[in-house]
Amino acid sequence: MFERSYIQQLTQRLKEPRSFIQVLMGPRQVGKSTLTGQVLAKLNTPYLFVSADAVANAGEVWLEQQWQTARLQLKASGAKEFILAVDEIQKLNNWSEVVKKLWDEDTRTKQAIKVILLGSSRLLLQQGLTESLAGRFETTYLGHWSLAEMQTAFGVTAEEYVWFGGYPGAAGLITDEDRWKKYVNDALIETSISKDILMLTRVDKPALLRKLFELGCLYSGQILSYTKIVGQLQDAGNTTTLAHYLQLLDTAGLLGGIEKYSGEQLRQRSSSPKFQVYNTALLTAQQAASLKEVLVKPEVWGRWVEAAIGAHLINNQLSEGYTVHYWRNRNDEIDFVLERKGKVIGLEVKSGAIQKAPGMAAFKKQHEPDKVLLVGNGGVPWQELLKMNPALLF
Repeated sequence: MFERSYIQQLTQRLKEPRSFIQVLMGPRQVGKSTLTGQVLAKLNTPYLFVSADAVANAGEVWLEQQWQTARLQLKASGAKEFILAVDEIQKLNNWSEVVKKLWDEDTRTKQAIKVILLGSSRLLLQQGLTESLAGRFETTYLGHWSLAEMQTAFGVTAEEYVWFGGYPGAAGLITDEDRWKKYVNDALIETSISKDILMLTRVDKPALLRKLFELGCLYSGQILSYTKIVGQLQDAGNTTTLAHYLQLLDTAGLLGGIEKYSGEQLRQRSSSPKFQVYNTALLTAQQAASLKEVLVKPEVWGRWVEAAIGAHLINNQLSEGYTVHYWRNRNDEIDFVLERKGKVIGLEVKSGAIQKAPGMAAFKKQHEPDKVLLVGNGGVPWQELLKMNPALLF
């Protein structure tokens, strides 16, 4: 399972004699803090687990105090090593410079303090790591929960997973859809946008960013040029601003923009994005319909199945080292194209009974991929794809 593999990976790293800064990044409410706490509780190593999110105006001085506390507890315990875990590290100004200074001090004085840094803003974490901590860290990305994880932990069906998504904290509310939607909108979406984007990054038009997120959910799975997006939003924002805001939503694990596959990197980057939510809960929470009502509408249900598969693919791409694209040439289209180390795989999603997919033949003829797979009846069952690690397709 996803969470078990992380526990095993982190446990193994913390048992190694060498010391590296372990960085765990991922969206809000996917269990980063809980799983890290489980790892620390199982080890025999003394530790200190603190959160910058729980302290008002936490800054450099606060971080230095926590580090000094860890040093004192290491000395008092008589242990050979100590673990310091800091949650929501990106909330601290200049955090990477402070960590670099303290880490290098421990290295010189041979104080065996192993460090775990957790954060929900991938953009800010990556900036700090590359600017100040080069050569001192290892990263792990923890994405939204998969179907297999949600089934094992909460017993959800495949249909419930497609509709309600992979937020473990919301699983207990799915029997009351109105309450579930309010929780997702207020506690997950609003908190992620306000705390992980607006409070930490300069956004000149916060209302435009929120509208972009809502539009991206409305058109998830569809391709829109930035010019059309501007028209839909009825805002004076330019296309460069929208592209930046979409990047912020992407690094917060909310909404991504999948680029077109052409085999030419330059053309990929200039393509119109295909909106893709990271979790179908973000899509469902903005709908008035219920799961029961959508299940009897094949066209609408098919959109949710495709969104769930897209979310599964982009959630795993950071940890598995592949990239996700779409492909379109005139009237021919492939829903997803996976690329890793020169290998290319096309995926066409068809959840209904009619399995016409002319785009598969056209894509195969033009790009000669390693394989093209139909996902749905007559091909790989969509339920099975949602359970598996997409890297196994290569």
